[in-house]
Amino acid sequence: MGTATGSAFDTETLRRGVEGDGNTLLSLYADDAEIRIVDHQSRPSSPKVLHGRGSIAELLDDVYSRDMTHKLEQCVVQGDHAAFTEACEYADGTRVLAESMITLRDGKIAEQIIVQAWDE
Repeated sequence: MGTATGSAFDTETLRRGVEGDGNTLLSLYADDAEIRIVDHQSRPSSPKVLHGRGSIAELLDDVYSRDMTHKLEQCVVQGDHAAFTEACEYADGTRVLAESMITLRDGKIAEQIIVQAWDE
């Protein structure tokens, strides 16, 4: 399996990154990648926007420093787009569900939209 460009997205690296290591996950992002996050704090009309791997690294460092587990539940890759579901659980039992739609460029994540919700 591959894409027309010959640079297939590595879903196994995505799984390893999501489920355990922010640095592995960071390696999948293009240098100029952009993430938009929509949740109860960042509404669709004004999402939280991160530009570049530096900002994404800060987000991942924060997320992976928390006492929680992460599981990649589903991932679908179609050409230069992919979508995945991530289920997380804090040590106290609070759950988070995140849906991501990503645009790929040369096998790296160029753009990502994350819609997430958690127990409150």
